[in-house]
Amino acid sequence: MDADKNTDSKAAAAAESKDDTDSFTKVKSKKTQKRKREQDGVGMDTDEPVAVKRPQFPPISGDRLRGPDQLHKIPVPAHRYTPLKDNWMKIFTPIVEKLQLQVRFNLKTRNVELKTCKETEDISALTKAADFVKAFVLGFEVEDALALIRLDELFLESFDVTDVKPLKGDHLSRAIGRIAGKGGKTKFTIENVTKTRIVLADTKVHILGSFQNIKMARTAICNLILGSPPSKVYGNIRVVASRAAERF
Repeated sequence: MDADKNTDSKAAAAAESKDDTDSFTKVKSKKTQKRKREQDGVGMDTDEPVAVKRPQFPPISGDRLRGPDQLHKIPVPAHRYTPLKDNWMKIFTPIVEKLQLQVRFNLKTRNVELKTCKETEDISALTKAADFVKAFVLGFEVEDALALIRLDELFLESFDVTDVKPLKGDHLSRAIGRIAGKGGKTKFTIENVTKTRIVLADTKVHILGSFQNIKMARTAICNLILGSPPSKVYGNIRVVASRAAERF
């Protein structure tokens, strides 16, 4: 009896396992599917050229390419009104004739307003004119500021004496005096050696020149602010300037 029961249970288990295997579907591996797709692609004829239609765009007019007229305003402090009035024709002429911009001084807002027009050809004309007027407002001579219009590789940089070292009272006055020198001698020497233009306005220092020359002048001025004697600063900038001249 026990043997019959065992054989019946084995037969039932075998039937159940057969039903389970029948209920699952066999899935093909991804490798075989990929291989089959590659084989099918080999047989396809891909030599025929595919015609691609290029889009046709009409030419854009110069007015649309330039965009709307742009306006730039440069505020003028009160102590620069008189110099601006005296040198207005020297400022007005290159902006209108060379850069072909419109310019006016707004008496209500006390701003120099620059605007592009149909005659403006150069895209960077507005930026050059703004830098030119800003340089004059900061205290540079008109002849020096004109270099910003004529040359592309000139820049303006401004920083405060207290940014280098937090000085107050007489210490601040002595630092500004070290930068200027007796009768402006130190400032003129730095300008001549580094081929830059420097303006000292209270605690502000404005430098006009090329990137490399501004870097040399800024280093010399920072050393003077930190307390280095002028003779040592002269020697250092002359060495740096001679090395820069040898490179070029």
